[in-house]
Amino acid sequence: MDIRKMYKDFFHSKGHTIHDSMPLVPDDSSLLFTNAGMVQFKDVFIGKIPTPNPPRATSSQLCIRAGGKHNDLENVGYTARHHTLFEMLGNFSFGDYFKKDAIAYAWEFVTQILGFDKSVLYVTIHESDDEAFELWCKYIEPSRIKRMGDKDNFWQMGDTGPCGPCSEIYVDQGAQYFHSSEDYFGGDGDRFLEIWNLVFMQYEQKDGIRTPLPKPSIDTGMGLERVVALLEGELNNFDTSLFRPIIDEIESLVVWGVGYGLQKDRESSSAQRKKQKLYFTDKELLDNNNLSEDKRKARRATQASFRVIADHARSVAFLLAQGANFDREGRGYVLRRILRRAVRHGYLLGLREPFLYQIIAVVCESMGKTYTYLLERKDIIMEQCKEEEKRFFETIESGMSLFHKELDSIRLHKEQLFNGEVAFKLYDTYGFPLDLTQDMLRAHHIKVDMQSFESCMDKQRNRGKASWKGSGDKIQDANFNSLINNFDKNEFVGYETMNESCQINALLDSDFEQVESLERGQEGWVMLDKTPFYPESGGPIGDRGGLFFVKQSHADDNIKDDRRYEKCADVLDTQKFFDFNLSKILPLQTLSVNQKVFAQVDDARLEIAKHHSATHLLHFALREILGTHITQAGSLVESHRLRFDFSHSKALSSEEIESIESLVNAEVCASNPQICEITDIQTAKAKGAIALFGEKYGQNVRVVCFGDSVELCGGIHVQNTAQIGSFYIVKESGVSSGVRRIEAVCGAAAYRYGKSILQELSMARESLRVQNIIQGIEKLKNQLLECKNRAKRAQQSTTSFDFEEINGVRLIVSQFDNAQSNEIKEAVDNAKNVNDKVAILLLTESKGKVTITAGVKNAQLKAGIWVKEVAKVLGGNGGGQDHFATAGGRDVSKISEALAKAREVARREILQN
Repeated sequence: MDIRKMYKDFFHSKGHTIHDSMPLVPDDSSLLFTNAGMVQFKDVFIGKIPTPNPPRATSSQLCIRAGGKHNDLENVGYTARHHTLFEMLGNFSFGDYFKKDAIAYAWEFVTQILGFDKSVLYVTIHESDDEAFELWCKYIEPSRIKRMGDKDNFWQMGDTGPCGPCSEIYVDQGAQYFHSSEDYFGGDGDRFLEIWNLVFMQYEQKDGIRTPLPKPSIDTGMGLERVVALLEGELNNFDTSLFRPIIDEIESLVVWGVGYGLQKDRESSSAQRKKQKLYFTDKELLDNNNLSEDKRKARRATQASFRVIADHARSVAFLLAQGANFDREGRGYVLRRILRRAVRHGYLLGLREPFLYQIIAVVCESMGKTYTYLLERKDIIMEQCKEEEKRFFETIESGMSLFHKELDSIRLHKEQLFNGEVAFKLYDTYGFPLDLTQDMLRAHHIKVDMQSFESCMDKQRNRGKASWKGSGDKIQDANFNSLINNFDKNEFVGYETMNESCQINALLDSDFEQVESLERGQEGWVMLDKTPFYPESGGPIGDRGGLFFVKQSHADDNIKDDRRYEKCADVLDTQKFFDFNLSKILPLQTLSVNQKVFAQVDDARLEIAKHHSATHLLHFALREILGTHITQAGSLVESHRLRFDFSHSKALSSEEIESIESLVNAEVCASNPQICEITDIQTAKAKGAIALFGEKYGQNVRVVCFGDSVELCGGIHVQNTAQIGSFYIVKESGVSSGVRRIEAVCGAAAYRYGKSILQELSMARESLRVQNIIQGIEKLKNQLLECKNRAKRAQQSTTSFDFEEINGVRLIVSQFDNAQSNEIKEAVDNAKNVNDKVAILLLTESKGKVTITAGVKNAQLKAGIWVKEVAKVLGGNGGGQDHFATAGGRDVSKISEALAKAREVARREILQN
């Protein structure tokens, strides 16, 4: 039974437009994740944009509640219904139908489509909602309708905005398994389960006053997981067919040493172990009268670990598949926290090596028919997950040891609180999020000393700050209703031309308020009836240029002649808002609505187009050389460079970089013409066109081809790859776990780059010329011999240094006296050349001063910050780049202390990453 399809088909038959699930990471700076079905319609409900046609919608929306205001993380695994990721079925009316139809649709779907017996259904309404009461009485006995207060049955988006009463549908699960005094309709027990909430948006709240809305609306939400559980007769969402394949996979991995509940026999055969069932549904536990209460509790603890892993595997799989990445802050931090909580529960079940990536494979298989991108990205998200698990497993043993040491101390001294400083150390050094420590303490009925923990956190508060607040806050508050109501989408003509005669349809000030005119020097925005300016999108920055008044007419107004045109505004940027291309301008003269102007795009457009087309070729080359798991994770295209982020688990070798660069240049030299066509999205994908997750594509899409490179793209490109000129990769680096970055140049920038390299070579050759050829040769011989000796000394010095291995990183911290500055640098460079992952810091004493030199390669440690912390011990200062830095100090008596500080800082940074 495909309940998703049944739901959407039902409401489609009632005139609702079916909408796909929007991305879990919303284009909304006020939200961490998409946490409700109405998020994609929020701008409609609050009146920022006009009502769509038809004014009805339905969807099955993936939601995440694991951070920010809506955070269910701590409850997951211990309750029957909480999830970090869940699907919300919803139907919405934007000022169209209201309570009568919403109630009728809900009753019809629940009783006729889903087939629930009317005798098990109950309804709640707001205590003041007599209208809803009268409507429900047509379908259900008044005795089954309960009035509730604001806390339970009144919804509001915030202190201001739309709000209204709710009506909820409940299902009686029966008295057999529910014996609490709260298991009555309206009580806090679990017997009566809410499955559907109907929100009647009928008021506007402002300054504590509610006034009726001119067009009341409907927002509903029905939890898919709850409905499946009820229809399958299960008491717990995790016991349903939605989770059963995942639970089965966990059981197959947990072969012995279960931390809670049953113990599997290590010596038994594989077949016997599979028969030793670890997981029990809620009904099986309740029906088994032979279990003692202690065994029942132990098995419930085992259940919790299974359920945490199953739930979190779904969240990790979907977030990675949709382009999120593990990070130390913001959404990436929440993703990492979810994974680590799952890994910790696997640890309790006896798993001592990465396992969650195997669970994710099952998630992709079981949900990939509905969400096909899970199957498309299965291999890469499994690899990303595995690498992140490896990092956590490397520190989990030490962290667990510290945790249990503190726990034993609490028991010995009969204390009630877990030391907040220890909880912070678990977080800061060993990567245990606070809620993970709290989760581990749950079974021991102990809480963390939060005052002490927060005191430690305050010292490093910047590390914990969320990073999802974007630069578009002002835009989020802007109201584009007037533009949308008064104008059609302005035409973009920039594919064919870089200049155009236009009319000013609208002007907006810097706060996006519509105005009739902009004065000289008053920065604002212009909407032209048609525009050649391309808005920032898909990587390329927005076009710049100028607006001109026409001083005298000409037969061809699209031919720019400085004698006939007077510049009236600089175009500083171009952006897209609600499908309008708006250009940011600085007027040089007064501009007014309805004026005629001539729009001219800056010459930088061609160089941007070259770099954008080169980005397509780079994407193609990456997939050809590294594999089809490569997907775009970010892009920036400017006139002088391109930056391309992509999913890949390890650094590229010099051979791989050379192959990629060569393939791109081969495509450039092939003079492949641009082939562009507009087609439906299914046909485009059938042709192999690459689509980016999260991009909004209509039914008809623009497909851009250069030879074998085929992508969905609405951007500006060259007409032939030969126009790109040449292509150089100038840098390859890591961005975050599982994401790499390539920076490259082409076109005029490539010419400048190549010319600078040739100039450097020319200067090097010139420096070698001497008047006497023989003397020059001898000099070169001596220089070569000296270089060899210095390199040999540097290599010998490096190999003689003591080192330690941390998370695969070779850490070298040592005193290196009697050495020249060039020898010190060569020693650092040599250590970086002979090691894949290394962090080296050398202290050199000379003439009462201390020099600090550090180098870092492929280690999450910044050399500049490292030397700065060490220099403080020596009474000095310094800094530098992330991969190489120097500093100095005067207090030679503290060299030993400085060496110890260097090791402490390095271990801390490497371990926590």
